[in-house]
Amino acid sequence: MTPRSIDEAAEVLWNTWQQGATLDALPEKVRPTSREEGFAIQLAIAQRSGDKRFGWKIAATSSAGQAHIGVDGPLPGTLLGKRARPCPARFPLAGNIMGVFEAEFAFRMGRDLPPRVAPYGTDEVLAAVATLHPAIEVPDSRYRDFVRVGAPQLIADNACASWFALGPATDAPWRDIDLARHPVTAFVNGKLTQTGSGSNVLGDPRVALAWIANELSRLGTGLRVGEVVTTGTCVVPVAVKAGDTVVADFGPIGRAEVAFDA
Repeated sequence: MTPRSIDEAAEVLWNTWQQGATLDALPEKVRPTSREEGFAIQLAIAQRSGDKRFGWKIAATSSAGQAHIGVDGPLPGTLLGKRARPCPARFPLAGNIMGVFEAEFAFRMGRDLPPRVAPYGTDEVLAAVATLHPAIEVPDSRYRDFVRVGAPQLIADNACASWFALGPATDAPWRDIDLARHPVTAFVNGKLTQTGSGSNVLGDPRVALAWIANELSRLGTGLRVGEVVTTGTCVVPVAVKAGDTVVADFGPIGRAEVAFDA
């Protein structure tokens, strides 16, 4: 793709997002055919938004999630600052075609992990983390049939990023906790609806964090101090509707809460 076609694709997706509309796919002449092209469009969308990047998300971190959207691995997405809020948060659901929330471990970086040739090890990535947070992601897509468009177009569309709620940094000694085995529960209007654990996130959310550090390094971007990485849902995505209040409970690590506009 040329710089012009990347910018044209970003304009299509950004305008679709701002209008609350959807499309079947990007026009063929500006449609990405690789992860790298999709990521270039994603970065162009962030630039076009004029918004500060809050951090990153990882989509499709479970085999079931990958099968659902027809991809063979996780996808990186940009979290925009104006769509990230502290808990308890309130979000609209109008026009959201996915209609779910996800309970996620989120890491705030304490130092940069810049692009480099050698891969980052998990321990090295964790040493660069400042804080761990409970979080809720409310994804959405600008594609009407997002399960069929493929990884390059999904990456271009911010890997289905929309709203994000960050809970308070945990006071628990999280570095000593086995996050893969750590239980996570999801509630809708006070009723338990899903249970899961960190093992649903590429086997371990710490492994997922290392994955995106290396993916962003490969793509020439890297992770920066202060950025937040939300690592994927620990539970099966939970259906929600307008007026609901939801909680992602991580036990001693904390909880995140979101209310949806009626």
